[in-house]
Amino acid sequence: MDQLPADQATAQSLKSLLALQRVAQLRDGTPSAALREDRLDRCIALLQENRDRIETTISADFGNRSVHATGITDVMSPIGALRDARKHLRKWMRTERRTVEPRLLGLFGARCEIRQQPKGIIGIIAPWNFPVGLVFSPLAGVLAAGNRAIIKPSEFTPRTSDLLQELIASRFSPDEIAVVSGGAEVGAAFAALPFDHLVFTGAGSIAKHVMRAAADNLVPLTLELGGKSPVVIGKGVNLETAAARVMAGKTLNAGQICLAPDHVFVPAGQIDQFVSVVTAATTAMFPSLKDNPDYTAIISDRHFDRIRGYVEDARAKGAIIVEINPAHEDFAQQPHRRIPPTLILGATPDMAVMQDEIFGPLLPVIGYDNLDAVIAQINGGDRPLALYYFGADRDERERLLKETTSGGVTVNDVIMHCAQENLPFGGIGPSGMGVYHGVDGFREFSHRKSVYTQLGNDLGPMKTFRPPYGEKIRRFVSKAIG
Repeated sequence: MDQLPADQATAQSLKSLLALQRVAQLRDGTPSAALREDRLDRCIALLQENRDRIETTISADFGNRSVHATGITDVMSPIGALRDARKHLRKWMRTERRTVEPRLLGLFGARCEIRQQPKGIIGIIAPWNFPVGLVFSPLAGVLAAGNRAIIKPSEFTPRTSDLLQELIASRFSPDEIAVVSGGAEVGAAFAALPFDHLVFTGAGSIAKHVMRAAADNLVPLTLELGGKSPVVIGKGVNLETAAARVMAGKTLNAGQICLAPDHVFVPAGQIDQFVSVVTAATTAMFPSLKDNPDYTAIISDRHFDRIRGYVEDARAKGAIIVEINPAHEDFAQQPHRRIPPTLILGATPDMAVMQDEIFGPLLPVIGYDNLDAVIAQINGGDRPLALYYFGADRDERERLLKETTSGGVTVNDVIMHCAQENLPFGGIGPSGMGVYHGVDGFREFSHRKSVYTQLGNDLGPMKTFRPPYGEKIRRFVSKAIG
């Protein structure tokens, strides 16, 4: 028999894996709470027992990434999500009672209820920036809801993808959870599969292709995308604290995070002070950068060149560039791709750095005279994944919350709303759709099936709604209409 072309063979292999899980799903039925808890426990144990391997493997894929940062974002954080799901899933699984209308039927024994049913088989396309954490965080809701999963990690972190494949296979049969690896052609074939739900985390430009592919099978989507998340420095702010928190978020993973503070609005009279306290805060975290194991490299040459291009474009268009390089190191020669934290003062809308999601350690600083201009600029762009406000003025904070739209908000810090399992996490518009975390993730990956149970006996009220119609039904309708 002739061999299939590589792309057809890939598609056939993926379809076979999906079919394997579909057979198991239909054969085994809805998983019990005990089985769901067991699957979550296996994920927790996998992360606990392989922390060192995960940390060193991700660092190798990046060229350098802080093992401590990986411990927080790719081990501790998903374990928290998995534990939360395990703790609450039995409560989440309970049938939800609803009021019967007309209420008279409820008095006679009719019932309305919502039953939580697994959707089935969930596809997860994971990104390279948190290649383990952003597999297991959505997986917490997927497994709590009783689903099976097939995972496609990023080709930009190949060592981590191989490790994930090995570790998942050691704990789960392929008809429960499976990992498939490969490049763009595998990703395209994966997105075209008839999943019961598909989760994609990544760039909006790629999400458009994923969404088109999913549309052919009417597959529902959760898209976690990102965008240009603004910071607003407001009235009554503790500027030193704000600077330290903004730069901690900006330098986490060298800014390669969908929730990174993208640009900051600072009152015009405080820009010089802001630059000073940001420089001091960054120096305190990173006295040196070039060989500092806590400072992360850029993932690839392409992204390195893209970020450096933003700096040169801004410089050419009149921005003042402030490179924070405490040890005055030479970055022209380095074994990996590190870029110092860099402030771009006087950033304007025509600069590329203000048009694209930065995904790097650059922070444009924009002076403002009144909040109206800030709100207008935020609302003039795509709705961001997050908005960050620092200040002590309640009226100012409430104006921002009411008059702008973003996926989520953190007040007096950055990123931390994502760390709350009791808050839904997701974007809006170009920054994403759908949510997960906690009970909201459980609901995202569940089919909330409506069930109405009618009276067993054909009592008088039931006959009112059947022909032949007469004055009785007319009076009933007239009363209901009001």
